Amino acid sequence: MSSKKHPFNKEEYIPHLAFDSVIFGFNGRKLKILVLEYRNTGLFALPGGFIKHNESLDQAVKQGVRQRTGIEDIYLEQFQTFGDLERFDPEPMKRILKMNGIDIASNDWLLNRFITVAYYALINFEKVVPKPDSLSDGIDWYSLDELPPLMMDHRKIIEKALETLRDNLDKKLLGMNLLPEKFTMKELQQVYEAIIGTPLNRSGFQRKMLSANTLVRHEKRFSGNSHKAPYLYSFKKPKEVPKTIK
Repeated sequence: MSSKKHPFNKEEYIPHLAFDSVIFGFNGRKLKILVLEYRNTGLFALPGGFIKHNESLDQAVKQGVRQRTGIEDIYLEQFQTFGDLERFDPEPMKRILKMNGIDIASNDWLLNRFITVAYYALINFEKVVPKPDSLSDGIDWYSLDELPPLMMDHRKIIEKALETLRDNLDKKLLGMNLLPEKFTMKELQQVYEAIIGTPLNRSGFQRKMLSANTLVRHEKRFSGNSHKAPYLYSFKKPKEVPKTIK
């Protein structure tokens, strides 16, 4: 196996700093997360990367998520920095470099301890075309109850992302980033249920959402039976628009 010398140019990147992204999508029934599989290793991880000296952290994360999903307009939120000692384990990276035919000695900086800044992204599942990075040969959606074993503390990162998502659900209208522009009340309820992990009372949920005065009602969605056709809704533009990194 021939050795590649420099998959990343060490001089371009801020040392000991990385990012990881928990990319959420909703397939109409379950909340899903994008997970990478590194080539010929059986190792699974969240999409992540490093930050160049000449770019902001937000720019690096958006670029990384865009490359993995093909989506330009991305809702991203930074939620925690992870720096436990358990993050420092050079063996998985050695294995990844070796199985990709990359010279370990020339890239030994990748074996160092990294502090990672974690973001979650909310995107429309139907618009995503998942694409692996240069060190992996697979990327796929996994539901929360079907996640593979993940590297280092990536499971912990997902758990914290989900906790933050639940805390912000009503405050920031996060469902608007997981649904099409127009949706039924049932579809909105399904997003809420997928995120919080428990069923909700239909009439109670509808009253809550309508009383919050955050929805605009549109035409009905006709699918044969006009009497039972559900109304379509969209979110009003909030006074403080959730941050979409430009």
